[in-house]
Amino acid sequence: MNTKQELIEGLNQDLAHEYQAVIAYTTYAAEVAGPFRPNLRAFFLEEAADELKHAQMLADKISALGGVPTVEPAAVPQATSARAMLEAVLAAETETVERYAGRMAQAEQAGELALAAQIHEMIVDETHHKEEVAKMLEGFPE
Repeated sequence: MNTKQELIEGLNQDLAHEYQAVIAYTTYAAEVAGPFRPNLRAFFLEEAADELKHAQMLADKISALGGVPTVEPAAVPQATSARAMLEAVLAAETETVERYAGRMAQAEQAGELALAAQIHEMIVDETHHKEEVAKMLEGFPE
């Protein structure tokens, strides 16, 4: 059975990963080097803003459900090259889409249909991010 507390715990896990994404994208934007820096920096900063919006929505929903939003991010992967940064982003976005698919089903089971719809929109965003990064990695130098 799916309880409201289990949903809050899952949403807090999602929130921790959105914080992770904001930190990773912000750090990668600062550290990326090489001939692709201008484009990658702009991409990372744009993605950080999107992930911050996701984090705010999750924090608001956790609070509305009677929970307390986490303040701890998931572990942020270090990356020292532009390719490694993109690979870390692709792995995180792939995992996020999978996690959100499960969370959407959990929200539906809990009768939180508006939340399920919001998570669906986040899946659309994260899938777009994942697809863009996968395309960037095609032929990207080592």
